[in-house]
Amino acid sequence: MIYAIIIAGVIVLDRIVKAVVRNGFAPGDTAAVIGDFFHITYVQNRGVAFSMLYGRETVILVITGVLMVAVLVFLIGFHRKFPAMFNTGLALVCGGGLGNIIDRTAYGYVVDMFDFGWFPVFNVADICICIGCGLMLLYALKSIKDDDKA
Repeated sequence: MIYAIIIAGVIVLDRIVKAVVRNGFAPGDTAAVIGDFFHITYVQNRGVAFSMLYGRETVILVITGVLMVAVLVFLIGFHRKFPAMFNTGLALVCGGGLGNIIDRTAYGYVVDMFDFGWFPVFNVADICICIGCGLMLLYALKSIKDDDKA
């Protein structure tokens, strides 16, 4: 149940932030938040993470995303042997993936907005995906360390 709440929370937060940007900015508009260090910039990302594969077929990206989310939901729902850290990571990745899939199916692109200038523009869903992957990686590294001790 807690993992469903995490997934839903990620999707809701992602949708709210994206709606604010879509309604308050035109594509390409930018607003400085912290001088030249951090901006909110409305980008319509038609590629995958950080605009890789830009311009590829949206349907293929949506189908791939849906399949990946289905695998994550299966892992969370049916493999309860995973510890909370790992399942939380799965839930964050799942919520972020669904947030971006919603954009692709609704608009044909993903709304990105967080802009540091020196790094590709990204969104809440991307942040959650990266944090989720980080949690799963930490769990894996901890498991390896624990196995070495045993």
